[in-house]
Amino acid sequence: MNLLIDALPKKIWIDDKEYPFRWDFRVGILYELLMLDKDVEGAEKPLLALHLFYPEVPINWKMALEGIQWFYRSGESEKTSNQKRSHRKQERTYSFEHDASYIYSAFLEQYGIDLTQEKQLHWWKFRALFQGLREDIAFCKIMGYRSMEISESMGKEQKEFYRRMKTIHRLPFSKGEAEKLSAIEAALLTGGDLSGLL
Repeated sequence: MNLLIDALPKKIWIDDKEYPFRWDFRVGILYELLMLDKDVEGAEKPLLALHLFYPEVPINWKMALEGIQWFYRSGESEKTSNQKRSHRKQERTYSFEHDASYIYSAFLEQYGIDLTQEKQLHWWKFRALFQGLREDIAFCKIMGYRSMEISESMGKEQKEFYRRMKTIHRLPFSKGEAEKLSAIEAALLTGGDLSGLL
């Protein structure tokens, strides 16, 4: 699919039947939040995703889930999507939950789009605009701080600056990660066993 020449999908064909599909950018955001939510059991996620995207859930749920993945990737193949990612460990640089106000102001500043008032913004358009945000936008600077690798070639002041920015703008731990860190901290303070925690 090509965003510039193909019509944006609003329905998906599964087993020779056309299914209406929720295509709004908010649904794409909710889907990403669902997939990252550690409090939702893994087996529950596909069912919740099906109901999130389809007003009428297709009988062929496997194809329906593939349709969701295809839609979420803006029509890119899984191989193409994976090639765009770096081979080193990916640090999360943004969160739709924790960066909502930064994302809102970035869209308003750069595009004049008030996301709270937007009724018909397709997920694919939203993603393209999101990826096209300028480096001088505050939100993009924050993502840059989060992903910055502090190298030995940097000067002392530069290293300190980026360490401070990484700390200030660090994404909060998920509930599960926070509980694990608390358990490790408690074990360290009491001389307990760490083997089951690491």
